[in-house]
Amino acid sequence: MRLIRLLLIAVLGFATIPALADQGSVQRLTDLLGKAQTIGGRFSQLTLDGSGTQLQETSGEMILKRPGLFRWHTDAPMEQLLVSNGEKVWLYDPDLEQVTIQNLDQRLTHTPALLLSGDVSKISDNFEISHKEAGDVVDFTLKPKARDTLFDNLRLSFRKGVINDMQLIDSVGQRTNILFFGVKMNEPVDAGQFDFKIPEGADVIQE
Repeated sequence: MRLIRLLLIAVLGFATIPALADQGSVQRLTDLLGKAQTIGGRFSQLTLDGSGTQLQETSGEMILKRPGLFRWHTDAPMEQLLVSNGEKVWLYDPDLEQVTIQNLDQRLTHTPALLLSGDVSKISDNFEISHKEAGDVVDFTLKPKARDTLFDNLRLSFRKGVINDMQLIDSVGQRTNILFFGVKMNEPVDAGQFDFKIPEGADVIQE
């Protein structure tokens, strides 16, 4: 499904101060991301094509821990589980009884999940960043510096210092909107959640 593939890889309209593009935006985003060593909560995800037609809608639960660990579980009927231990990534599809294993690409432009769980000091190496603020909402626009990326534009929005939503736009205009809710930060996390045991009988694809 598209969200899972992008991770291997609420547009907010409001009156704002002018967009700021420079080290100030980088520092603002770094500060917001860096204060959360763990993030847990629910998500809802909507994918639209370039004309705005809905392609897919799903929901699920995620938990992330710095640096580079995450567990992203999409609910049935399109259930999938994505797990990273910081080195490898397992993608499990229970309907297909199939597990795909690959090395975690540490480049933030290839794995947007690392923006929430990875090394925040590398953000400015990977993106041109600008931001807008209105009240308790901070909205960031990130444009990848590299050409070999899975998306052309990434938006991150925070409300009262907590991640609120994310939007990814690819080269053909397809949009993936992810809304986070019930988010909790810096709570104890069982490290075992970031290791995956291959179910008996599952087909394994090693990439």
